[in-house]
Amino acid sequence: EWCDAEVLRLLRRRSLAALRKEAEPVDAATLGRFLPAWQSVGSALRGADGVLRVVEQLGGAAVPASALESLVLPARVAAYSPAWLDELTAAGEVVWSGHGTLPGSDGWVSLHLADAAHLTLPDVDLADAEGPLHAAVLSTLDGGGAYFFRQLSDAVSVLVETPPEDATLTAALWDLVWAGLVTNDTLAPLRSLLTGRPTHRSRQSARPRSRYARGRPAMPSRTGPPAAAGRWSLLPDRDTDTTRRAHAAAEGLLDRHGIVTRGAVQAERLPGGFAAAYRVLSAFEDTGRARRGYFIAGLGAAQFGTPGAVDRLRTFAQVDEARPASALVLAATDPANPYGAALPWPERGGAGAAAGHRPGRKAGALVVLIDGDLALYVERGGRTLLSWTDDADRLRAAADALALSVREGALGALRVERADGEQVTTTPLGEALTAAGFHVTPRGLRLRS
Repeated sequence: EWCDAEVLRLLRRRSLAALRKEAEPVDAATLGRFLPAWQSVGSALRGADGVLRVVEQLGGAAVPASALESLVLPARVAAYSPAWLDELTAAGEVVWSGHGTLPGSDGWVSLHLADAAHLTLPDVDLADAEGPLHAAVLSTLDGGGAYFFRQLSDAVSVLVETPPEDATLTAALWDLVWAGLVTNDTLAPLRSLLTGRPTHRSRQSARPRSRYARGRPAMPSRTGPPAAAGRWSLLPDRDTDTTRRAHAAAEGLLDRHGIVTRGAVQAERLPGGFAAAYRVLSAFEDTGRARRGYFIAGLGAAQFGTPGAVDRLRTFAQVDEARPASALVLAATDPANPYGAALPWPERGGAGAAAGHRPGRKAGALVVLIDGDLALYVERGGRTLLSWTDDADRLRAAADALALSVREGALGALRVERADGEQVTTTPLGEALTAAGFHVTPRGLRLRS
């Protein structure tokens, strides 16, 4: 049978229009309930296989290194163990990459499936890694294979005028990590860097253990500093085809977010921004791989989702009022937190807003969601809290969830001094925190793990 091409185009346009009208837009809180569930937060994923599924979904998404194994992965994998991720990196199934530094010893990192890393790795930034020592390290690693620290030190020493001290070489390695060029077959050096343990033994301060050792120069450890443990290698070469990389990025967005919005794309700082992603997602719509529509109210019509994600989104539209409120603690930078990304931060009133406190997707900050609504924002270290509810039951649920995260060791100690611009002990939130187990101190409230 034959059909005029213009008739086919008309049928396709009308079919797409009908699909877009099928779903009434849901509110922001529905996305707040849907997105964590879509990303397996609180799921039954376990073991190395569970970690591998999380890496597949989060591939290429940058998160603070300090939050990766304390909040992001434990939120998705039950009883998470760092050994599971090390098992995957040592086996060559997963690679990790740096995305730039953060204050202190922290930095942005991302995980990638090894088979897709050439498409999902970030662009290289050599701004702080262009010295002669950096060049010598890259030249050594460019020969292929992986090097333990001492092997790398010996090889690099031949290429530079003065053999580098352990601390100097370690710093150069981390410059190259944050530039997105070098990786390791374990995350042990990253963990050591974050905990602040000494990265080298000072030769000048070394003291002889006995009179026989007096005057003998201290020798460096053969294993190298803790922050340089494991085997170092170059990350895979990036695919130079921008079309393939754009398609991989769009597929990753759909897999990670389910419903892709302008804000979600902008929060991930993808090359080309939303305009580049829009072109690929529109092509996906033409081939039936994605649907475009007004799925979430207030976020514009340029929203894309897979058919399965759109259907699942609608199942979160209703909340059972008879059950207790569900509280969820996430890193503010977690891709499962829609606020400050797909959703704008809700407006606030009161003294806290007047005092200039503003939430943001900052390293070290936390959010507490109650049934998808933003309830609390906790600044790094917990000194300042912002709240979006006056309901006593919701405040109690948020405080209990925060206290549980501290006791489980995910947050370390929290010292809260101010809430919504006021002394915390004089606020309803302070009462909820005290009931949850926070202790009153001269400066506010404190809870330790």
